[in-house]
Amino acid sequence: MVNTESTQDTSLDELMAEGPPGLWKREGVRSSAIATLSTVIVFGGIITLVVTSPNWDRVKAQFFSREDFIDSWPRVLKGFWINLELFAYSTVSVAILALLIAVMRSLRGPAFTPLRIMATVYTDLFRGIPLVLLIYLIGFGLPALQIQGLTNSAKFWGIVAMTLSYSAYTAEIYRSGIDAVPESQRSSARALGLTQWQSLRFAILPQAIRNVIPALMNTVVSLQKDVALLSILGIREAVREADIYKGRTFNYTSYIAATVLFLLISIPLTRYVDWFTARDRRRRSQAPV
Repeated sequence: MVNTESTQDTSLDELMAEGPPGLWKREGVRSSAIATLSTVIVFGGIITLVVTSPNWDRVKAQFFSREDFIDSWPRVLKGFWINLELFAYSTVSVAILALLIAVMRSLRGPAFTPLRIMATVYTDLFRGIPLVLLIYLIGFGLPALQIQGLTNSAKFWGIVAMTLSYSAYTAEIYRSGIDAVPESQRSSARALGLTQWQSLRFAILPQAIRNVIPALMNTVVSLQKDVALLSILGIREAVREADIYKGRTFNYTSYIAATVLFLLISIPLTRYVDWFTARDRRRRSQAPV
């Protein structure tokens, strides 16, 4: 009969003899093996469930046709460059307008009350309107007015709609960073003779923006995907091109092509945001109190 206590004591003595590095290495190997096995089981089960379903062959022909993927890829790729163009313009305009709104809400004193009210109404209004509805209202409503001097370009009004919606959310991110800066920083700046605007410009905003960079980058990831909603204005970007191909062939594989393109951008961008956030967290934890 094996002496269990003796065996456990021997194993413990061996681990203690190896020291912490040996213990950590063995635990790391064990954790990696469990993680790999559980991942294989879960994803293997999902794949098996899908490919063994009764209608898998029909779904595969409709969504994963190799021929249709190759045929639709050039058109969808050409449209995706328009997505990137819309994303770039929207990102810049959102960053500028949101910062302006946040600064207006952060100004103090009775003289700035009208600006604070305007900024508050703006954020409440555009955060309360669903993005899709705002795209319809801006993209179809304003061009229909035929206002002299304003373009009827769907791209322009699409960017305007994205900017109005996302700047309302982003302004609150900026404002949270401004509010997180200790009040002593503002008081010190004013004590040095700086005006309220100079205090914001040189003392408050640099710290506030640095504090909210991870949150801002997550907003960029969301914006990159949501520009696809502008397809409802008729802009021939990736999703619109995929929809046109689907209407012509009655095959949905073109949507998979568009999905692949968005994933090729969003996944690396998301991983970078996670890396940057982790690095920022480590930096803050190591900063002197």
